[in-house]
Amino acid sequence: MELESKEHPLPAQALPAGFVWGAVKAGIKASGNLDLAVAFAPKGAVGAAMFTKNQVVAAPVIVGRRHLQATGGRVSAVLVNAGNANCATGDVGIAACTATCVAAAEQLGCIFDEVFPSSTGIIGVPFPSGKVIAALPEATAALGTTSAHAEFFARAIMTTDTKMKVARAVIDVGGTEVRLFGTAKGAGMIHPQLGPPHATMLVYLFTDVIADAAQLQALLAPAAEKSFNSISIDGDTSTNDTVLLLASGASGIALDAQVGEAFVSALQLVCDSLAHQIVDDGEGVSHVVKLHITGARTAAEAKTVAKAIAHSPLCKTAWSSADPNWGRLMAAAGYSGVEFDPALVTIAIGGLPVFAAGMRSPYFDEAATHEVMLQREYTIHLDLGLGTEESTFLTCDLTAEYVRINADYSS
Repeated sequence: MELESKEHPLPAQALPAGFVWGAVKAGIKASGNLDLAVAFAPKGAVGAAMFTKNQVVAAPVIVGRRHLQATGGRVSAVLVNAGNANCATGDVGIAACTATCVAAAEQLGCIFDEVFPSSTGIIGVPFPSGKVIAALPEATAALGTTSAHAEFFARAIMTTDTKMKVARAVIDVGGTEVRLFGTAKGAGMIHPQLGPPHATMLVYLFTDVIADAAQLQALLAPAAEKSFNSISIDGDTSTNDTVLLLASGASGIALDAQVGEAFVSALQLVCDSLAHQIVDDGEGVSHVVKLHITGARTAAEAKTVAKAIAHSPLCKTAWSSADPNWGRLMAAAGYSGVEFDPALVTIAIGGLPVFAAGMRSPYFDEAATHEVMLQREYTIHLDLGLGTEESTFLTCDLTAEYVRINADYSS
């Protein structure tokens, strides 16, 4: 099995069969960049999705859920716009979203509820469905199977992202390839809390394996839990977060017991890569921090501690200046809601001990730890001393650049 990300893309033949991709400029983004992306499965595909758990959800999340339920998971097209979230736009926004799905279906020659919509951008602004509909003929003409076509799709869904995020994997099954391609967007408003079919993170995963919707849903949930549900940039959960996994079946290889283990590994690798790329491209990020919480009674408690640290403004600002302030780590763990004895806790930053036995470690070297924290990426390891369960959570620092970007986002 091979995995490649944006730094070293695989050749065009590594893309999954049964899909075409493309993007155009519909005039939604103020920048004038690509802002309408389309993926199409001419012979249809089967899909599974996970959506935000935010109680306030965008129109495309509502419509996307309805469409998956109505078709039993059958999806022929994905329609994504950037520059407008179509959220908090009322029934008018839902009607506008539906109208774009109907128009896309007419243009592509499929059933309207086999069109899966997504939107990302500013909340509360009327959705320009007319611009989307007007651009659909050009978008359809722009569809193709090459890496360039897939990358246009990946670029069009970006908002404050500074680079596209893609990952690909190939599994060899008796000389026949099963392929996975994933693309994501997200740089701010990133703390996904994804559940089953219930700035923004959007993830689209394409494969040519033969599978049904139930199989895909069963595989997507654990893959997302270990990746997208284990990252945070700023602690804000978007109204539009969506992860969609589509299978065209064009490889002719069924997702059975023989293929299953390798496919699960490939899916996890692609999801992990995309999750890391999202955090690494976070708004104003200068340090990517992996929180490894061990010694917990349950994995859920370990993740709770990790989230408390990841969302602490004091911890995040300390990371921005490479300040080895372990007291902030302990304080955040202490208010996380997980009960533990501080005397049992140990903390290491970049492998260097900083806290043990309820106080500063006798081996704490502030200068050396500061040097480690100057690196782009490092790990903070906190052991609770309670059990054998653990959690790995990816987060980042909080910088003045993040404030600058988001202070002006609506203007």
